[in-house]
Amino acid sequence: MSKILIVDDDHELIEATTAVLEEQGHSVISAVSGTEGFTMAKMEKPDLILLDVMMENDSAGFEIARALKEDNATKNMPVIIITGIRKAKNLPFKFEPDEDWLPVKAVLEKPVAPEILIEAVDKALKG
Repeated sequence: MSKILIVDDDHELIEATTAVLEEQGHSVISAVSGTEGFTMAKMEKPDLILLDVMMENDSAGFEIARALKEDNATKNMPVIIITGIRKAKNLPFKFEPDEDWLPVKAVLEKPVAPEILIEAVDKALKG
């Protein structure tokens, strides 16, 4: 099926998400930092990127999402943010996709139920 890049510094989340996606027939690669994920996206050309927010710093995922959109090699790769920033920072608002500030297909809150993840991945891959 599709090649999916998971960018997250939580190894357990990578393992669990990989298992769910591989069960659906996807091939999965991973990176543990935004910088590494950006480099892998350019080299591996995944069909979809699942991106955490809080990695090297509290906004790394937001920065990488914008960098991916601005780079010619990665600008058409769909991105889904999967984050726990609202709970961690006790934020009273949700993040929503935005063409300029947060150019992603969806924002999912951790922990993500497998069926919600699969639905979001399928939708993003269909365009």
